[in-house]
Amino acid sequence: MVQKAERVASPGTRGGAGGRTGGRAGRPVGNITRGTTNPNRMRRVDRWLTGPQAWRLRNAPDPLVVDLGYGASPATAVELFDRLRAVRPDVRVVGIEIEPERVRQAKALERPGLSFQLGGFELPVPGRPVLVRAFNVLRQYEEADVAAIWRLVQDRLAPGGLFIDGTCDEIGRRVTWVALDAERPLCLGLSLRFGGFELPSEIAERLPKALIHRNVPGERIHTFLQALDKAWLEAAPLASFGNRQRWTAMCRAVRDAGWPVLDGPSRWRLGELTVAWDAVAPGP
Repeated sequence: MVQKAERVASPGTRGGAGGRTGGRAGRPVGNITRGTTNPNRMRRVDRWLTGPQAWRLRNAPDPLVVDLGYGASPATAVELFDRLRAVRPDVRVVGIEIEPERVRQAKALERPGLSFQLGGFELPVPGRPVLVRAFNVLRQYEEADVAAIWRLVQDRLAPGGLFIDGTCDEIGRRVTWVALDAERPLCLGLSLRFGGFELPSEIAERLPKALIHRNVPGERIHTFLQALDKAWLEAAPLASFGNRQRWTAMCRAVRDAGWPVLDGPSRWRLGELTVAWDAVAPGP
């Protein structure tokens, strides 16, 4: 089911009135979504946040992190808190949900550094977060709403902050995310479980909302996924050494073919691949 954000003004956004993504005064911005989730579902994106992006949290004057739209169970917000504490012991994670009963139930799990509160895309927290993770949230909105929602969250980021808009399957075997700083989208990340796919392009069903309807001929994301499939098939002789070696060869091949791959073998071995956003962004 696709949600449509309210058609009301949102003051304070850099892009103007904000159209459908605004909220009435005193009311959270957004709509209640299905809220389905599972423990350990976000492990792949959390591994990226605590790996190549950990410097953002380490360098932050205020280690504030928001888990936006954690769903019917706060398990993934608790997991994010535990994982980020290994990087920054004084991290503060705030789980934000737009459905009051979900917040009420999560309150029992609060502890120093971890809290839950009612809210939406306006991020009603004191200060500016260095990380905002919103997974399987925008997937339930319309594509036309995405840019304004992105802008609303970006405007709340701390200097050097990052907003992660992602999607994954029910148990986190196939994961994609767009990473944005305060100014623009930076990259598209992919992470797949080895042995859980025949072709890399199967990740298309879990693309973020900004891209999921763009996997058609003539769009950059379609061309990219086709390039992955081609390189994966050409690396088939390495399958006898394991899927990790085959995936690494695929990543190296697409990089050598000119795709702006932003990571290297240490991430490829985990089933990850990150590419610059401009290479896959929707066409005009």
